[in-house]
Amino acid sequence: QVQLVESGGGSVQAGGSLRLSCAASGAPGSRAYMGWFRQAPGKEREGVAAIYTGRAVTYYADSVKGRFTISGDNGKNTVYLQMNDLKPEDTAMYYCAAAAYARHWLRLEEYDYWGQGTQVTISS
Repeated sequence: QVQLVESGGGSVQAGGSLRLSCAASGAPGSRAYMGWFRQAPGKEREGVAAIYTGRAVTYYADSVKGRFTISGDNGKNTVYLQMNDLKPEDTAMYYCAAAAYARHWLRLEEYDYWGQGTQVTISS
């Protein structure tokens, strides 16, 4: 079993930055792949960024490429999402997810474990 707890959300103005954290516990083998997803009101949940923690290989959605950075600290069992140059369209609930294996890293169905989410609100 894996537990995920997100933190770091908040409200900032457009152009600002936030860093989200996802603290993970439980079976390390079940969280080799970690992803960040988001869901805006009235929209489907979408993949934002993902990392293969074993080799720190990362993958991003086009909408955040160049602005967001996903990273992991295996010693702290924590994955981060650094978000820069935030835009109002980035406003959403952000979720952390974990999987033992993911072929398509930004697809929801690839992930087995989910956190409760942290709200990010960007004002213009």
